Amino acid sequence: MVARLALLVLVLLGITVASAGAAPVVPWQLLATYPHDPTAFTQGLVSYQGVLLESTGLKGQSSIRRVDPQTGVVLARVPLAASLFGEGLTVLGGKAVQLTWTDHRILTYDPKTLVRLRSRVYRFVGWGLTTNGTQLIASDGTATVRWLDPTTLKVVRSITVTDDGRAVDQINELELRNGVLWANVWHSDRIALIDPTTGRVRAWVNLRALRARLTTPGEVLNGIARDPISGQVAVTGKYWSQLFVIRLTQKIPR
Repeated sequence: MVARLALLVLVLLGITVASAGAAPVVPWQLLATYPHDPTAFTQGLVSYQGVLLESTGLKGQSSIRRVDPQTGVVLARVPLAASLFGEGLTVLGGKAVQLTWTDHRILTYDPKTLVRLRSRVYRFVGWGLTTNGTQLIASDGTATVRWLDPTTLKVVRSITVTDDGRAVDQINELELRNGVLWANVWHSDRIALIDPTTGRVRAWVNLRALRARLTTPGEVLNGIARDPISGQVAVTGKYWSQLFVIRLTQKIPR
């Protein structure tokens, strides 16, 4: 009975109870807090030349934006067609690339002006997007992450994200950082730190505690980028009123 009560307390506190072999949870430190537009249904976030580029979703409300990282002021905003649902966003080869959800379109912009350059057919469901500098890396809401040729959009390779041998589905917003693939997991406030070669989750970052710092109610954690100011990790969420800069205080386990 005592053991059951202890387990219940851990669950209520949001502490991950790992099974044998499951990836550990790494500690983190909050470095800075900045304002963020609480009306933004954040889908993708990426740092570019001192600003944040942000993709927002929902049909009739989707957009691509340039955002001041310290004030949260939207410097420029371009709406998507009312029929499109914006998703992941990255910058590759000097162009901003934005996925759409089930619309099977992938959009390209000038990241400095947000002028639309191209719209192409995209055969997958669009969720998260990042890059390794030469290829696009995309999720589709399952445990699969694909590396795509940016010119042809053909799949170069793919991985299945797993933890303790079990598939981790609903992989969402992505950020490749120092050889580790950071991924939001839909319906959670955790980030998976993934080996991009094997798909194995090396560790988890539990950011549930950030919810207590929101000045307005928010939905799920979503949005990972390099902070243009400090170079550390910036995170936010759908309808979150703040953007937070964090630093891991422990090395990511191998």
